[in-house]
Amino acid sequence: MGEVHDRIVITNDTKFLGFVREFMSRMIRQSALSREDENKIILAVDEAVANIIEHAYENQREGTIDVECLADPQKFVVTIRDSGQQFSPEAIETPDMGSHVKSKKKKGLGIYLMRLIMDEVRYTFREGIQNELVLVKYIGGKPKAPHA
Repeated sequence: MGEVHDRIVITNDTKFLGFVREFMSRMIRQSALSREDENKIILAVDEAVANIIEHAYENQREGTIDVECLADPQKFVVTIRDSGQQFSPEAIETPDMGSHVKSKKKKGLGIYLMRLIMDEVRYTFREGIQNELVLVKYIGGKPKAPHA
């Protein structure tokens, strides 16, 4: 299986989340990822895009969200870009799941789920340009670091 590459651009409206899920499903099925991984990765990307829609533009202005996928035999990479407000995922602490469940909270698990599902979650912000979130899932497990 060779390289697979495609992208979708949506406006920041939750009605387009279904398009993103369908796009992700199509891309994953063209890759070497398993069906089990498919559902998890769709969930991670859905959380990321929903967070951007809810927070990056503060429901104030219309913006676009660019979702790009690149898959090769070793990895599946999703790059999500938006031009909304800067976001700092490192400031988000891992939730205490016990108290989270007890308080019946539905929100606040997006970053946690992304980190749990994906092998790498990288975020960069370029002033005045865009936010970029890169989610990586290695096919067949994360590669081992070479021995020094």
